[in-house]
Amino acid sequence: MSNSSAAPGPARDGRKAAKLRYVARQPVFDRDEKVFGYELLFRDDMENVFHGGDSDAASRSTLDSSLLMGLDVLCDGRRAFINSTREILLGGLITLLPAHSTVVEILETVPVDAEVVTACLRLKQAGYLIALDDYVSDDPRQPLAEMADIIKVDLRLTTLAQRAALVKEHGPWGCRMLAEKVEDHAEFAAARDQGFVYFQGYFLRRPEIMTTHDVPGNRINYIRMLQAVSRPDLVVPEIEKLIKTEASICYRLLRYMNSSKFGLSSEIRSVRHALSILGDREVRRWVRLIATVGAGQDKTSDLVLCALVRARFGELLSPLVNHGESDLFLLGLLSLLDVMLEMPMSQILEKIPLDSETKAVLRVEPSLLRPIYQLMLAHERGEWKAARLICDEIHLDPDIVATSYWQAEQWAREVSSGV
Repeated sequence: MSNSSAAPGPARDGRKAAKLRYVARQPVFDRDEKVFGYELLFRDDMENVFHGGDSDAASRSTLDSSLLMGLDVLCDGRRAFINSTREILLGGLITLLPAHSTVVEILETVPVDAEVVTACLRLKQAGYLIALDDYVSDDPRQPLAEMADIIKVDLRLTTLAQRAALVKEHGPWGCRMLAEKVEDHAEFAAARDQGFVYFQGYFLRRPEIMTTHDVPGNRINYIRMLQAVSRPDLVVPEIEKLIKTEASICYRLLRYMNSSKFGLSSEIRSVRHALSILGDREVRRWVRLIATVGAGQDKTSDLVLCALVRARFGELLSPLVNHGESDLFLLGLLSLLDVMLEMPMSQILEKIPLDSETKAVLRVEPSLLRPIYQLMLAHERGEWKAARLICDEIHLDPDIVATSYWQAEQWAREVSSGV
């Protein structure tokens, strides 16, 4: 948790703890038992078991968690194997992750038709590796085997002779063969001798659970965003407005923009700036993913309401104070992320590209924005004497500031209504 000045202590009482998001990762080793990558697996609790259900929803959730937590954290710089259903493939959602660090793992349940083949070809051309999961003799995904980079063979579903035939047909180097469910050293040695290049199983390492705290979501905003990106013409100001009213969406956008896919050398100054870099096509894909996953979350919490008040208050003060190129709405909205995610603010700020003044004030360091931020906190805590002193310091009319705070509270309640 970051410094307590980032959020007032009393206001935290009674707030729900942020939901945990779970992702299991199981390493994929090479012939020298060095980690090549990690398969990311959906989990809904710490039990480290997938209880079945909607595979599309599981894939979407894993993809969304990968964006939220970051492949750099989940995979330590190695490749991520992402389970992909037909819907994920045709929706192009996997392209939200960088090609150079992503392996598209096509599940055995995916029917091979012209649309699936076309989607896989596009991914190959974009630089993604293609893997076929649980491949067997006479597999109906044979048309995809010719373009696959990796074929995964389950040792529990095949015989020694069948595995030898599959390696002879597809491997060992034309397509790299991966042995799954390797349970002991004898199986590892036998698979390696047969020509398998990669290995995965409990003998090497069981899946380990990775967690992050989910950000409380406002369900109605997710639905509105889905509606907005479904129209033929994308209205960027409308998308911007919806993103700016939802802390979890805003965080995901900034986290995504900081991924290696973009390699940004400049700072993100505002939501509009981020959307202009993304472009319409990527905005639609990104919004559809996070909105679908987030639509089922709980209604707005007091914590989010507090962040919205801070954000709108900062926005109303913007014409009256010197804030450089910093977005005061963004400052207010992000100022409670450490509480929402239950992690240090300094660690969060390492993951999202913000201007230096905003980062400094959130780190409790000297900043041009420091008096403005202190004014937010003073009004939130009802410290009127401190608020008046700050107003004198930055030459603001205390009555105008008090009215602006009241307007911010009204606005926050309005955008949170209807949930």
